[in-house]
Amino acid sequence: MGVTTPPGTTVPSKKPKPLASSEPPSALVVLLPAGRSSSSHAESDTIAAELGAVPSLSTAIVSATQGKYVADQMLLDITQGARVAYSAYSPTYPPSLSSLSLDPPMGAQVEEWPAVLERAKRAPQLLDPGLLASSIPGGAGYAPADGPEVSGATGISIHTFKRGSSLTRFDWTLAADRSGKIAAIAFGPPRTFLARVAKLRATRRLVVADLPVGAQGYADLRSLAATRAPNELLTVIQSAREVTGNELLWLSFAGLGPGERTLTSQTTNQNGLVASIDVAPTILRHFNLPIPLDMRGKPIRTDGTLHIASLRALKARLGVISSRRIAAIGWVVVAWLILLACASLPLGARAARKRRTAWGMRTGALAVLWIPAAQLIPAAIEPSRTAEFALLVTSCFVLALLTDRLLPWPRAPLATAIVAVVALSVDALAHTQLLIRSLLGPNPILGARFYGIGNELKSGLTVLVFTAVAAALYPAVRSRRTASVMAGAGIALAIVEGSARIGAGVGGVILVSAGTAVATVMLLPGKVNRKRILIAMAAPVVALVGLAALDLLTAHGSGHFTGSILDARSASDIRDVIERRYSAAWDELRNHLMPVATAVALALSALAVWRRERVCAPVDSDPAWMAALSGGLTAGVVGALSEDSGPVLLVVAVFMLGCVLAYLWGKPPAQQQPVASTTSGGAVPALAAQDDLVL
Repeated sequence: MGVTTPPGTTVPSKKPKPLASSEPPSALVVLLPAGRSSSSHAESDTIAAELGAVPSLSTAIVSATQGKYVADQMLLDITQGARVAYSAYSPTYPPSLSSLSLDPPMGAQVEEWPAVLERAKRAPQLLDPGLLASSIPGGAGYAPADGPEVSGATGISIHTFKRGSSLTRFDWTLAADRSGKIAAIAFGPPRTFLARVAKLRATRRLVVADLPVGAQGYADLRSLAATRAPNELLTVIQSAREVTGNELLWLSFAGLGPGERTLTSQTTNQNGLVASIDVAPTILRHFNLPIPLDMRGKPIRTDGTLHIASLRALKARLGVISSRRIAAIGWVVVAWLILLACASLPLGARAARKRRTAWGMRTGALAVLWIPAAQLIPAAIEPSRTAEFALLVTSCFVLALLTDRLLPWPRAPLATAIVAVVALSVDALAHTQLLIRSLLGPNPILGARFYGIGNELKSGLTVLVFTAVAAALYPAVRSRRTASVMAGAGIALAIVEGSARIGAGVGGVILVSAGTAVATVMLLPGKVNRKRILIAMAAPVVALVGLAALDLLTAHGSGHFTGSILDARSASDIRDVIERRYSAAWDELRNHLMPVATAVALALSALAVWRRERVCAPVDSDPAWMAALSGGLTAGVVGALSEDSGPVLLVVAVFMLGCVLAYLWGKPPAQQQPVASTTSGGAVPALAAQDDLVL
């Protein structure tokens, strides 16, 4: 039966007595409102400080939605314990969920719920809005901080109203079950808020409540935490209705263990960071109820001592990454162009100018190739925007100058690849969180990826590693030894990019294995026959089987691959995964200047394949370099066809390959032609059997 509060009810002078520990477990979810400036650092810091001041609370940053933040979408995601990108929905955004039909003896009904169900049904994943309340016997009760005075305790008395001004917040969606019904509802003036919550606590195992805005809300939160029964799970979720764009909010729990701890989950694998879809599984686990398979979130757990200042710094850092990514790379490229222009000035003899120009090409290209490793330096310092750009440019060019000075041409790519792969692996294994704070990290604010190597780095790292192998083997011959070196490097990179503890990238394994297969086949002696082509085509499938085994051995089945594919309940689930990925890739292809960038990348790739002998002239079409460049291009193409970022991987691969070629074309004018290496069969020219090579 619904709970209503007569007008004029006051908060009792004595604190309610906690429920006895023998009582069944219960849960109270309170939404902490934020004003119009909720995305500002000042208000965010205030909320964090208030949460940190409650000793029983453990706190984390929560990824609110996948994509643009919409308050109603966040609440729907919490109720269903799963989420997808807006591009997978039709219509894109949810209805306003602003109308409620009240039936005091029986609860209430969200009027827009049929539209919610229809929208979820069209999405390419099994989404079940209202699953949380439906999973708990008796449903959920709801108490807003303020609301209309509802009377009529007998008979049927239906009242329909809409959400009022932005100062009045109603987050009733979180209490709705699968049919959009709220089992019990308790409206009343702000002064009766705690009393109404107490009554609902006595009759419902799950209660949802909107805290008042401002100081009164913080005071009520402290009171609710102080009166929490030992078997009650208190959940505090920041609610912000006036915010637009991507958003990271605050989330706290009391009842998961000792207070003043940070939170984490298998969804994010990051200390101090969780996802909104993790809330429902956490509540159901507290009730000792089975977690439905439709819930894709993971139960939240405590992890480490709470340091609010560190969490505030992490949240602030994650909020600025997106706006700096392209600009930071642009700064490095512009600095390269300036350096090249200065080096090409008509000063001195022609030979000297030629040496300077070659040096400028090599140095600038190496500076770009150093970005994957050098980006971790400002990530550790977290400077201002301009300072970060300046630090990245300085770091990249200093490393490029040192590399070019210490390693003879064309060995320098060895250093860029080794340092990048080792640094990213150490960061992941040591949990220093530098990658997620870096400009090319997984970018958790978007809500799709929280750890591992992001799509922007997958194809770029592949190009780096393949060119490093070519640099180490140069001058090379086609042989089983050189082919095995390339294959070994590719397998190692696939483990790094695919391991749940490091890269966590299923698509990364596919594109690395495809590129490795092509590069390896090109380095084998003899003609490319049908058998070798079939082996190359089967390589991604074999790699996925190996990734599954690696996930099960190193991550106990909690890796990204096992979570999305091996845990699929039917072929329909796998189809949904594929459909979501290609829908996202198609949307990326139409995004801003990506159509132009993709067309340019494809045109340059076709031109390079057609003029491959000319393109690789600085290394005399060395087979190792030909294989590395071909493998890198293959990785970019396969990545574009298999990843949800689609063309981004191709554009990044072509850009990195262009930088590698610029480095090769920056060959010192005085560099002597290499002498071919030998094999056990005697001296073999480096250009031997070039007629069998296919770029």
